[in-house]
Amino acid sequence: MRAWGELIVGGADQPPLRQVRADFDGRTLVVYQAYSDQIADAALAAGTFVPPFKLDRTTWIKPSFLWMMYRCGWATKPGQERVLAIRITREGFEEALGGACLSHFDPDVHASHEQWRTLLSESPVRVQWDPERRPDLTPLPWRSLQVGLSGPAARSYVDGWITEINDVTPLVHEMRHDTSRSDAITARERPYHLPAHIAERIGVSPEVTSDAGRLQA
Repeated sequence: MRAWGELIVGGADQPPLRQVRADFDGRTLVVYQAYSDQIADAALAAGTFVPPFKLDRTTWIKPSFLWMMYRCGWATKPGQERVLAIRITREGFEEALGGACLSHFDPDVHASHEQWRTLLSESPVRVQWDPERRPDLTPLPWRSLQVGLSGPAARSYVDGWITEINDVTPLVHEMRHDTSRSDAITARERPYHLPAHIAERIGVSPEVTSDAGRLQA
């Protein structure tokens, strides 16, 4: 299976515009975050996020490794020098998405601006779809999922959903100088099929939402 950055743009195997892709097994999946040394070291020691990590701020988790590399500049941006691969439960991930609201109004998802604003005010979870990235970090025409957790969702993430945290920063530094090595990670990111009501809530492309099957590990 080719990595996402190698798929032919416009070809038959190009992913749908909005499709959740992740490295997952039957119980868990991997998301990425980048932090300072202080936050990363404390999290690795505790097995979850603890101070100086702040629960009163929205924390964004990303199933796409290359989107994380774009965001942190291959672990070179200030405050994002350490890249963590966080394994969380699929149950928690789907719980978050089941109560999520898109960060922006989408007429294909929301009946009105008023409905969207109500959902936005009620939900502790935000969803954004941003251009997926090639290994050289240029954008691709399909989108990658970002999930912002705040309030009770952030607390559930820290206290219950995380099963393992690994520091992948040394690997990131190596890949920065040989981006072809990122294929070893991105090839593991495969379509993650959500229950239809969750997929529709977060604006997954209709051709994905209509897929009746759930992809297993």
